[in-house]
Amino acid sequence: MSVFEEIKIGLQQAIDYENGVLQAKSTKLSVLPPDTFTAQEIKAIRTGTGLTQATFAKFMGVSVKTVEAWESGRNHPEGAACRLLAITKTYPSFPRTSGIVTRI
Repeated sequence: MSVFEEIKIGLQQAIDYENGVLQAKSTKLSVLPPDTFTAQEIKAIRTGTGLTQATFAKFMGVSVKTVEAWESGRNHPEGAACRLLAITKTYPSFPRTSGIVTRI
């Protein structure tokens, strides 16, 4: 099929959808809530990466004081930080392989 034919079919589908002749395809997704982590788990994740608290804090986009608070149990990460921790727990090399942490 030529590019012209593909465009023509696509335009006809758009017209049919607009006129109510064609139903839009949809996909339903579910999103699991973020994991929660204990102070010990956070420290284990960080040490698994081989990063210092200072470098881990930069990787996470938080202050060193925040990482210290997480690791002592005085505070707990939320939202996106938990998602990033979960990825890093599964893939300890992620900070480096993602290019976020590089050797200078």
